[in-house]
Amino acid sequence: MSDKTFYVTTPIYYPSGKLTIGNAYTTVVADVLARYKRQKGYDVFFLTGTDEHGQKIEEKAEQENTNPKAYVDKMAASYKELWEMLDITYDRFIRTTDEDHQKGVQQIFEKLLEQGDIYLGEYEGWYSVSDEEYFTESQLDEVYRDEKGKVIGGKAPSGHEVELVKEPSYFFKMSKYADRLVEYYNNHPEFIQPESRRNEMINNFIKPGLEDLSVTRTTIDWGIKVPSDPKHVVYVWIDALANYITALGYGSDDHKLYDKFWPADVHLVGKEIVRFHTIYWPIMLMALDLPLPKQIFGHGWVLMKDGKMSKSKGNAVYPEMIVNRFGLDALRYYLMREIPFGNDGIFTPEDFVERVNYDLANDLGNLLNRTVSMINKYHQGHVQSLGEHLTDFDASIEEKAAETIAKYDELMNSFHFSKALDTVFEFVRRANKYIDETQPWVLAKDETKAAELQDVMSHLAESLRLIALLIKPIMTQTPHKIFEQLGLSEDSKSAHELAFGAYDWGHVVATKATPIFPRLEKEVEIKYIKDQMANSKDKKQSRSQKKQASAKNDEKATDNEIQFDDFVKVEMRVGQVLEVEKVEGSDKLLKFQLDFGEEKPRQILSGIANFYPEEQELKGKKVIGVINLKPRKIFGQMSQGMLLSSEKGKKVQLAIVDDSHENGAEIG
Repeated sequence: MSDKTFYVTTPIYYPSGKLTIGNAYTTVVADVLARYKRQKGYDVFFLTGTDEHGQKIEEKAEQENTNPKAYVDKMAASYKELWEMLDITYDRFIRTTDEDHQKGVQQIFEKLLEQGDIYLGEYEGWYSVSDEEYFTESQLDEVYRDEKGKVIGGKAPSGHEVELVKEPSYFFKMSKYADRLVEYYNNHPEFIQPESRRNEMINNFIKPGLEDLSVTRTTIDWGIKVPSDPKHVVYVWIDALANYITALGYGSDDHKLYDKFWPADVHLVGKEIVRFHTIYWPIMLMALDLPLPKQIFGHGWVLMKDGKMSKSKGNAVYPEMIVNRFGLDALRYYLMREIPFGNDGIFTPEDFVERVNYDLANDLGNLLNRTVSMINKYHQGHVQSLGEHLTDFDASIEEKAAETIAKYDELMNSFHFSKALDTVFEFVRRANKYIDETQPWVLAKDETKAAELQDVMSHLAESLRLIALLIKPIMTQTPHKIFEQLGLSEDSKSAHELAFGAYDWGHVVATKATPIFPRLEKEVEIKYIKDQMANSKDKKQSRSQKKQASAKNDEKATDNEIQFDDFVKVEMRVGQVLEVEKVEGSDKLLKFQLDFGEEKPRQILSGIANFYPEEQELKGKKVIGVINLKPRKIFGQMSQGMLLSSEKGKKVQLAIVDDSHENGAEIG
């Protein structure tokens, strides 16, 4: 076993429903990292699992007329099946109902209680079952009041309803560790990534004052009991977060894995749970006098054009619908290539099909097909050793290979997976260009060029071998197919050595090239994905919804029609761009200061940075904006409206009007 270790974790998933590609994204990323590190000789431990306690699970089980344990058993089995389909190579799938985990949590709780970090009190506040989180009134996104003005409910920032909870509770003294935590942040700037998440934690949660955290419930039963006070159930976040150490044996007699792998090299989490992992979790570890994880990376979401994926919207994309139709590697490649890690990414059926066609079918598939066909045609399938730069282009492609390998390693180690793949496919395109430069079909007509022709074939075969090794952490099946068509054994040194010239020379390629990514019929496949998304829509309706739907059908209304009274509510005006700049931490957002004829400029954020790389050219332009939208925060910046744009294919343009329109002029 290697002395180099690497411990990577995903969040443990809350088994309240079927996982979309957005949910699966974190696990695919963790698997890519685990495979990459194993390829580099590390002894890897990769942890994933399910977070199975809490009120929401009780309610889900009741809805399905079963008990909580039977419900989570079924859901955990379905998640394991999904990970098997996605070729996820985890070392442990932990469940918070596992006996060793429950004992570890109880031990942690009693230790914190004994040393005075946890105390008994009473909690009264607003609780979201869906978020498993408490909120103060000021933290609610929307507040409901009765006719006397008394608060009777509201919505959490997630949009989920909250309910008033009043019960005895144990509290964790978070405030005791606040200064120590900020000091740790300052001394370890790499701890929270991207950096924008760190600033958010300090400014939004720690500076306003860190409140002590309620860590038990008495009004639910499905959870881990506090040994010294069994009417209390441990609140979900202490239970869930502890999995990262209980999975390694912390709190048990067998702690060899903990001693070997802790602290974790990286916790991968979605940005919505960064707070719990970068505030609650490190404070827990400080109180336990344990090392903190080396890094917590809060990545963005996989979104649709109309926002987050949702069954109710009918825009959910499930891994199964992609894998069963297009194969596993198409999905894994798309997620890692199209979503810039750390930022949000948008899935569209059009982009998916284009990626498969252009990158996988045209570039990579065509390179393999041409190479194997030419080796068969010109050398009866035999691949001979490299010559000494027999053509003018040999040195160039070898230099590009070395440059690609070095850059790829640098990008993979810094979690720039999309850029790492882009680097590999630059090399794929370079290899295709090498064919056009050397023109093997011309060399084959000249007997004096036989050595050069052989050298060209060897360079192409070796390039494909390297490409297969580079994509191996991301695409788990394609490298096998490439090696198979090249006639190479995956047990030989050529299957491991990442340097130009390590090919297992003398082997015979497959007698016939087989397309590894057949080109997709664009319109057919886009329609398939859209139909599948529509079929995923939650079809359950209440009686009132059914009546409304029936009435709409009677009126022969369509989903695209709105009433005139609704349209006139939208206030659109002409505004002039005063200032524009990129938003720090975002690849897609531009921040505009605009003159809409008001007393002071209005700030609007727009996701069009990719379409205006020279954003300063927009200064002085007149655009159209919707100015009566409810303001919202994006990347910590307030956006007070929306700018109109047109979109066709991959081209997006702001709706710009000529200077004859006055600032503030109403559109209608």
